[in-house]
Amino acid sequence: MDTSPAPATRPDPAPASADTGPGRPPTVPVPSGVVGGPEDTGLLPKVVARRQRRLLAVLGAVAVLSAVGLVLTLLSWAPERSDPPRALTPAETERLAAVRVTNYRDLRTGVHVTTGSGSSRTELVGWVDWSRPLVYLDVGGPGAGEERGLLQATPTLLVIRPDPAAVPTAAPPPLVPPPDRWRLHDLPAGSALAPVLRLLFDLAADKPDPAVPPAAGARWVARETGPAGPVDVLQAPLPGQTGAAPTGGPDGQPRYWIDQDARLHRLTARLPGAGPVTVALNRADRPTLRPVDALGGRPGLPRALTAAEQGRLERLPQRLRARGGATVTLTAPVGRDTNLRGSGWLNWASRTAYLAVADLGVPDRRTLLRRDPTGTARADQPGSGDPERPDRPPLPPPADATWRSDRNATDPLDTLVDAALTAGRTAPRGSAVRVREDALAERTVDVVELRSARGPLRYWIDRDGLLRRVELATRPGAWAQLDLDPGAVPALPPPARPRAPAGSAR
Repeated sequence: MDTSPAPATRPDPAPASADTGPGRPPTVPVPSGVVGGPEDTGLLPKVVARRQRRLLAVLGAVAVLSAVGLVLTLLSWAPERSDPPRALTPAETERLAAVRVTNYRDLRTGVHVTTGSGSSRTELVGWVDWSRPLVYLDVGGPGAGEERGLLQATPTLLVIRPDPAAVPTAAPPPLVPPPDRWRLHDLPAGSALAPVLRLLFDLAADKPDPAVPPAAGARWVARETGPAGPVDVLQAPLPGQTGAAPTGGPDGQPRYWIDQDARLHRLTARLPGAGPVTVALNRADRPTLRPVDALGGRPGLPRALTAAEQGRLERLPQRLRARGGATVTLTAPVGRDTNLRGSGWLNWASRTAYLAVADLGVPDRRTLLRRDPTGTARADQPGSGDPERPDRPPLPPPADATWRSDRNATDPLDTLVDAALTAGRTAPRGSAVRVREDALAERTVDVVELRSARGPLRYWIDRDGLLRRVELATRPGAWAQLDLDPGAVPALPPPARPRAPAGSAR
């Protein structure tokens, strides 16, 4: 007997309706007892359709009413009117007076300066370090002129690294400045850069400014929101100006964008000789700056020599004489318009040096310099090639050269060469301090400074006790360098026999 349960019977599928074909909504089942059940397939779709139409009509009406309300709101909205300019409140006066002290305490900031307009517009992008003080900028724009390229400046010195082929738009300079092609530079009369650089340095001070007198025209102008947050726009004289407010209309009035912490974010003014100037500060961009070698390099932390450093300094003559001589490279900003470059050799055993020297201001001339125990002799020769990298002097010296002799030459170039030669005879004497550790030609060196009758001298001594550079502070306050690569050198010519009266021209 088969006891397995009977298979469940499945209801027959509902017959297809003409209303359930493709493109038609399916019939919605309705519980039994409700009018319009499954068997009434013609009434329900009409009821559902009516309800959907009503819902859509209500939603459409709401959308229309919302759109009408939004339009009416937009038509009736207007920005809040700014207060008219007014005199400064006591709190605003205090903040304005504290701006330069705040800059001084913040040490440094990123800057973007625009000066002039049209074909005379110049762009300066980089940083200002008020603690040194030092500015490091990339100079661009159609009005950049011969200063196009990189620039570093202190309040008293300016060095540039010209790049006539640079793109017109200025960009942040490399944080580690290139080591070569820097030159001492004097801005021409009427240059727009001079008042701009002076303004950048004048934006910091170690004590608050005196209160701006009412006659100076200080005003609160507006309140704005910038990238750093809300700021007050104040109108007041530039630092150092104590007279009446500048004339020339609203665009000629200096304006400061200052936040609640007395931090300056923007400044506009019209400077004599420069025209309209805008200074934008990026106070979050504040890296430590490195002065180039012509400005003395990194300041360091001077201290007394250790026993090991003192020993290397005392043994320097023996080490140098053991090497015999050195190939030398000269980089010497010795005057506002005199930037010397040179190359050649020196011999510590015979105490002689022979160099070819170029002056960047006279690129088609080379001066041959011969230094020995009897003094210095020079001869001028035509020059060619890049004066930034002059060739070494010819060996033997030209037979037709006219030598000028000077037994007591004391110009910076003679002092520098003489210091390098003397280091191979006697140890540098005087009160010595270690300025810093540095690197030169992939070697770690100690920079040792000694005071001499001719000014500060620095000796760069590597850890093997060899002299790698001699530096001299020149009269403008820049530093001249004679780099040395100790090793074998060719036989140098004997002392020159002068054929002309003594002179001191280079």
